[in-house]
Amino acid sequence: MAYDKFSVLKSTAVPLPIENVDTDQIIPARFLKATKREGFGDNLFRDWRYNSDDSPKRDFVLNNPIYSGKILVGGKNFGSGSSREHAAWAIYDYGFRAVVSSFFADIFKGNSLNIGILPVTVSPEFLDKIFKAIEADPKTELEINLPNQTISILATGEKESFAINGYKKHNMLNGFDDIDYLQAMKEEIKTFASHSMY
Repeated sequence: MAYDKFSVLKSTAVPLPIENVDTDQIIPARFLKATKREGFGDNLFRDWRYNSDDSPKRDFVLNNPIYSGKILVGGKNFGSGSSREHAAWAIYDYGFRAVVSSFFADIFKGNSLNIGILPVTVSPEFLDKIFKAIEADPKTELEINLPNQTISILATGEKESFAINGYKKHNMLNGFDDIDYLQAMKEEIKTFASHSMY
């Protein structure tokens, strides 16, 4: 299995109300040398998290102990810029399993779905409600229900639906990447091949 199965995620969330967060901010280019997915979480938002002497910047949200959880809530146009898949790797390796925004760059969205991060697109109005709920109480929990394709603010009961490609939804529910999906169908493929006429 490529990654953990995703069904219903209930978690507190880390707010990052910044628009146009690009992939170079998510994982700076100087950390792209590795080809395996492990270890990138240490450098997630590296230049925002740390000073030049590697000391943590106190005002950055990931260094604030009152915020935690498996859901990252970002501003509009999250994941823009270069197509590096390492940006999704860094978010996953850090421990996030979903990112919520009102708009995602297409390539980042695809890269996230391929490795088990669920990008949840909500309306600008609902995104604002989420940020306000977390600001009022950092322990606010969100519930992301992939089978029903809904996201809820549990404290208020407010809910919104989100869209996802059917094939990607199937893979997320089963923890499949594209290769796993084909492996799961190998008997069907063999049967089809044996009945095909050439």
